[in-house]
Amino acid sequence: MKTIDISWRRYILPNIHNEGWKFVGIFAAVTALLAMMWEPLGWIGIALTIWCFYFFRDPERVTPEISDVVVSPADGIVQMITKVKAPEELGLGDQKFTRVSVFMSVFNVHVNRAPAEGKITKAVYVPGKFFNATLDKASKDNERQLLAMKTKSGKDIAFVQIAGLVARRILCEATEGQEYKAGERFGMIRFGSRLDVYLPEGVEPQVCLGQTMVAGESVIAHLKSDAVQVKGVVR
Repeated sequence: MKTIDISWRRYILPNIHNEGWKFVGIFAAVTALLAMMWEPLGWIGIALTIWCFYFFRDPERVTPEISDVVVSPADGIVQMITKVKAPEELGLGDQKFTRVSVFMSVFNVHVNRAPAEGKITKAVYVPGKFFNATLDKASKDNERQLLAMKTKSGKDIAFVQIAGLVARRILCEATEGQEYKAGERFGMIRFGSRLDVYLPEGVEPQVCLGQTMVAGESVIAHLKSDAVQVKGVVR
């Protein structure tokens, strides 16, 4: 019989992304200085240090082992679903894609995971502005990291890290030619942002607007499925 750890440590003391330790250290050092100046300030610093630790948490995720599955690359809320062309920087032509946008608030886990199994065929960083990531124009105007992937079944998909109003730092470890399994970590964005996934024509999203997504676990689509787009209602 297989089991998984569901102890208090899994939820209270999760793993921390390597990118976060320096920030936790800075917050802790500032807290010590504040406490020496005035004790109440020290307590405020402790609260902020705990928040920083919480922000950079990197919990384990269970990715479904299903052929040609597309999972959410980020924790957050499905904020937009629309038919568009892929970003021209990726060179995917004029074909229509379905773009599923997942918005991450400052309270979500910000570690990003590969949405599918395949090889990175193109990686392009585009400097830009820092509009609110919930706006449609953020996909073209904001700082972003664009990635194209050829999936194991030969389909082209794309996913884009978009910096938001608060986020000013995109971390992407994916490089051209690198292969990923669905759900593997490839980067993160600090302090609120958005992830866009571009599904090829004929692949319908199996998520609804407003749906809560879990990176590496929530299924967005099946590349070989003929299922129709899912519709939902908020209750």
